[in-house]
Amino acid sequence: MAIDYAAPVDQLVLSLKFGSQLALAPIFARKLRDAVLRNPIITNNLPDIVTAVPLGPGRLTERGFNQALEIAKPLSRLLNIPLQPTLIKRQHDTLQQAKLSPQERRQNLRKAFIVPPQALTQIHGRHIGIVDDVMTTGETLNELARTLKRCGAARVTNFVFARTLPK
Repeated sequence: MAIDYAAPVDQLVLSLKFGSQLALAPIFARKLRDAVLRNPIITNNLPDIVTAVPLGPGRLTERGFNQALEIAKPLSRLLNIPLQPTLIKRQHDTLQQAKLSPQERRQNLRKAFIVPPQALTQIHGRHIGIVDDVMTTGETLNELARTLKRCGAARVTNFVFARTLPK
Protein backbone atom coordinates (compact mmCIF):
# COMPACT_ATOMS: atom_id res chain seq x y z
CA MET A 1 0.00 0.00 0.00
CA ALA A 2 1.30 3.41 -0.92
CA ILE A 3 -1.04 5.73 0.95
CA ASP A 4 -4.14 6.01 3.15
CA TYR A 5 -7.44 6.50 1.36
CA ALA A 6 -8.30 9.81 3.00
CA ALA A 7 -8.62 13.44 1.93
CA PRO A 8 -7.26 14.69 -0.44
CA VAL A 9 -6.08 11.36 -1.91
CA ASP A 10 -9.64 10.01 -2.01
CA GLN A 11 -10.63 12.79 -4.40
CA LEU A 12 -7.66 12.03 -6.66
CA VAL A 13 -8.62 8.34 -6.79
CA LEU A 14 -12.21 9.28 -7.62
CA SER A 15 -10.92 11.62 -10.34
CA LEU A 16 -9.08 8.73 -11.95
CA LYS A 17 -11.86 6.20 -11.49
CA PHE A 18 -14.92 8.26 -12.36
CA GLY A 19 -13.48 11.42 -13.93
CA SER A 20 -11.27 9.71 -16.53
CA GLN A 21 -8.20 11.59 -15.27
CA LEU A 22 -5.86 8.91 -16.66
CA ALA A 23 -2.80 11.14 -16.17
CA LEU A 24 -3.07 10.32 -12.44
CA ALA A 25 -2.37 6.60 -13.01
CA PRO A 26 1.41 6.97 -13.61
CA ILE A 27 1.65 9.17 -10.52
CA PHE A 28 -0.13 6.51 -8.45
CA ALA A 29 2.19 3.88 -9.97
CA ARG A 30 5.30 5.83 -8.95
CA LYS A 31 4.00 6.24 -5.39
CA LEU A 32 3.22 2.53 -5.28
CA ARG A 33 6.66 1.64 -6.64
CA ASP A 34 8.28 3.83 -3.98
CA ALA A 35 6.30 2.02 -1.26
CA VAL A 36 7.36 -1.36 -2.67
CA LEU A 37 11.01 -0.34 -2.78
CA ARG A 38 10.88 0.78 0.87
CA ASN A 39 9.86 -2.76 1.87
CA PRO A 40 12.85 -5.14 1.58
CA ILE A 41 10.65 -8.21 2.09
CA ILE A 42 8.69 -7.38 -1.07
CA THR A 43 11.65 -5.95 -2.99
CA ASN A 44 13.63 -9.16 -2.49
CA ASN A 45 10.72 -11.31 -3.65
CA LEU A 46 8.94 -9.49 -6.48
CA PRO A 47 6.25 -11.35 -8.44
CA ASP A 48 7.02 -13.13 -11.71
CA ILE A 49 4.12 -11.37 -13.45
CA VAL A 50 1.64 -8.62 -12.64
CA THR A 51 -2.04 -8.30 -13.49
CA ALA A 52 -4.81 -5.91 -12.47
CA VAL A 53 -8.13 -6.43 -10.74
CA PRO A 54 -10.45 -6.94 -13.69
CA LEU A 55 -13.65 -5.02 -14.21
CA GLY A 56 -16.85 -6.71 -15.31
CA PRO A 57 -17.85 -6.28 -18.94
CA GLY A 58 -20.61 -3.77 -18.23
CA ARG A 59 -18.51 -1.60 -15.93
CA LEU A 60 -15.62 -1.64 -18.41
CA THR A 61 -17.94 -0.53 -21.22
CA GLU A 62 -19.48 2.15 -19.00
CA ARG A 63 -16.14 3.54 -17.80
CA GLY A 64 -14.12 2.92 -20.97
CA PHE A 65 -11.01 1.84 -19.05
CA ASN A 66 -9.90 -0.17 -16.04
CA GLN A 67 -8.32 2.15 -13.46
CA ALA A 68 -6.37 -0.71 -11.84
CA LEU A 69 -4.91 -1.67 -15.22
CA GLU A 70 -4.00 1.96 -15.90
CA ILE A 71 -1.94 1.88 -12.68
CA ALA A 72 -0.53 -1.58 -13.44
CA LYS A 73 0.86 -0.57 -16.86
CA PRO A 74 3.42 1.95 -15.57
CA LEU A 75 3.99 -0.02 -12.35
CA SER A 76 5.05 -3.11 -14.30
CA ARG A 77 7.56 -1.01 -16.25
CA LEU A 78 8.85 0.71 -13.10
CA LEU A 79 9.39 -2.62 -11.34
CA ASN A 80 10.48 -4.44 -14.51
CA ILE A 81 7.82 -7.13 -14.07
CA PRO A 82 5.90 -8.38 -17.12
CA LEU A 83 2.24 -7.33 -17.26
CA GLN A 84 -0.40 -9.91 -18.18
CA PRO A 85 -3.71 -7.99 -18.30
CA THR A 86 -5.78 -11.02 -19.38
CA LEU A 87 -4.54 -13.42 -16.70
CA ILE A 88 -7.83 -13.34 -14.84
CA LYS A 89 -11.31 -12.21 -15.82
CA ARG A 90 -14.40 -11.10 -13.98
CA GLN A 91 -17.00 -13.33 -15.57
CA HIS A 92 -19.97 -11.15 -14.66
CA ASP A 93 -20.64 -7.70 -13.32
CA THR A 94 -20.90 -7.57 -9.55
CA LEU A 95 -22.49 -4.93 -7.36
CA GLN A 96 -20.19 -2.11 -6.24
CA GLN A 97 -18.40 -3.39 -3.15
CA ALA A 98 -18.40 0.02 -1.43
CA LYS A 99 -22.18 -0.13 -1.05
CA LEU A 100 -22.29 -3.56 0.61
CA SER A 101 -21.83 -4.98 4.11
CA PRO A 102 -18.84 -7.29 4.70
CA GLN A 103 -21.04 -10.41 4.41
CA GLU A 104 -22.69 -9.08 1.24
CA ARG A 105 -19.22 -8.33 -0.22
CA ARG A 106 -18.14 -11.96 0.20
CA GLN A 107 -21.34 -13.23 -1.38
CA ASN A 108 -21.15 -10.66 -4.19
CA LEU A 109 -17.70 -11.88 -5.24
CA ARG A 110 -18.24 -15.62 -4.91
CA LYS A 111 -17.25 -17.19 -8.25
CA ALA A 112 -16.90 -13.74 -9.84
CA PHE A 113 -13.42 -14.45 -11.26
CA ILE A 114 -12.11 -17.06 -13.66
CA VAL A 115 -8.75 -17.85 -15.16
CA PRO A 116 -9.04 -18.33 -18.93
CA PRO A 117 -7.69 -21.75 -20.04
CA GLN A 118 -4.90 -20.12 -22.09
CA ALA A 119 -3.61 -18.38 -18.92
CA LEU A 120 -3.29 -21.51 -16.78
CA THR A 121 0.29 -22.22 -17.92
CA GLN A 122 1.29 -18.63 -17.08
CA ILE A 123 -0.03 -19.02 -13.53
CA HIS A 124 1.08 -22.51 -12.53
CA GLY A 125 3.84 -22.36 -9.92
CA ARG A 126 4.31 -18.61 -10.35
CA HIS A 127 4.25 -15.63 -8.00
CA ILE A 128 1.46 -13.31 -9.22
CA GLY A 129 1.13 -9.62 -8.37
CA ILE A 130 -2.34 -8.04 -8.40
CA VAL A 131 -2.70 -4.27 -8.77
CA ASP A 132 -5.72 -2.37 -7.45
CA ASP A 133 -6.51 1.28 -6.85
CA VAL A 134 -8.24 1.04 -3.46
CA MET A 135 -8.65 -1.68 -0.86
CA THR A 136 -11.46 -1.40 1.66
CA THR A 137 -12.09 -4.80 3.27
CA GLY A 138 -9.81 -6.84 1.02
CA GLU A 139 -12.61 -9.15 -0.14
CA THR A 140 -11.93 -8.55 -3.85
CA LEU A 141 -8.22 -9.22 -3.48
CA ASN A 142 -8.87 -12.26 -1.29
CA GLU A 143 -11.22 -13.76 -3.86
CA LEU A 144 -8.73 -13.09 -6.64
CA ALA A 145 -5.95 -14.75 -4.63
CA ARG A 146 -8.16 -17.78 -3.91
CA THR A 147 -8.97 -18.09 -7.61
CA LEU A 148 -5.33 -17.79 -8.68
CA LYS A 149 -4.15 -20.30 -6.06
CA ARG A 150 -6.88 -22.78 -7.05
CA CYS A 151 -5.45 -22.52 -10.57
CA GLY A 152 -1.91 -23.23 -9.42
CA ALA A 153 -0.33 -19.91 -8.43
CA ALA A 154 2.40 -20.46 -5.85
CA ARG A 155 2.01 -17.05 -4.27
CA VAL A 156 -0.04 -13.85 -4.68
CA THR A 157 1.07 -10.35 -3.67
CA ASN A 158 -1.24 -7.34 -3.69
CA PHE A 159 -0.10 -3.93 -4.88
CA VAL A 160 -2.71 -1.42 -3.71
CA PHE A 161 -2.36 2.32 -4.21
CA ALA A 162 -4.64 3.36 -1.32
CA ARG A 163 -6.28 1.63 1.61
CA THR A 164 -9.27 2.83 3.57
CA LEU A 165 -8.57 3.60 7.19
CA PRO A 166 -10.05 1.28 9.83
CA LYS A 167 -13.16 2.68 11.51
